[in-house]
Amino acid sequence: MVSFQDHFATVATRYAQSRPGYPPELFAWLAGQCPARELAWDCGAGTGQASVALAEHFSRVVATDGSAAQIAQATPHARIDYRQAPAEQSGLPAGSVDLVVVAQALHWFDLERFYSEVRRVLKPEGVVAVWCYGVLRVAGVDVDDLVQHFYQHVVGPHWPPERRHVENGYRELAFPFQVIPPPDFAMAVEWPLEQLLGYFASWSATAHYQKCHDADPVALLAPRLRDAWGENHRLRRVEWPLSLRVGRHS
Repeated sequence: MVSFQDHFATVATRYAQSRPGYPPELFAWLAGQCPARELAWDCGAGTGQASVALAEHFSRVVATDGSAAQIAQATPHARIDYRQAPAEQSGLPAGSVDLVVVAQALHWFDLERFYSEVRRVLKPEGVVAVWCYGVLRVAGVDVDDLVQHFYQHVVGPHWPPERRHVENGYRELAFPFQVIPPPDFAMAVEWPLEQLLGYFASWSATAHYQKCHDADPVALLAPRLRDAWGENHRLRRVEWPLSLRVGRHS
């Protein structure tokens, strides 16, 4: 059994402010795979990035997360019910859910117990979708070189071991459902420098670095990144690979 470890308690506010949004086309496509659109469960919802998007397509969304700090920062919405709950014990009625999604969180779960819970709560022919996004790329060679060095070598040793599953696109994790091949989806934004720095500050590895070294690695990076960036308000394209696995409960 995997006990819950809150890697984001100290960065929950930054997480809510700085995480990139998922493409709207993803949620429209997922909704189209479902037999009904009454209830979606966003598991490991964090501060509600996917929950709000799901509420555009489903009558009701239950968004759960093990972290009270994350739920406290979640975006309010009339059709979203935010709850603190472990992934493996949703509290939802059996056979009540049309779609289960896990965005950038599956690698934290006890998979055997979580998949058992998914099978319990899904309706017949209900859909489960899990996805993650890996290492970002930023437009401009000099800028991206600094970003990659920061990710790999500065905070790199402070990522939890589970991070490897994100980097390999969840390919090594079990997924015991009838596979639905998804189309390709991409995450891309145009960000100013301060937004990018805020995103770095939301990383669990950044928080762990600060705890170990009593220093803020983002503050140490910022002057070098500003020199390479140009004007602070200049927008640069930031992209993430999106790895998606979708299946149906038979």
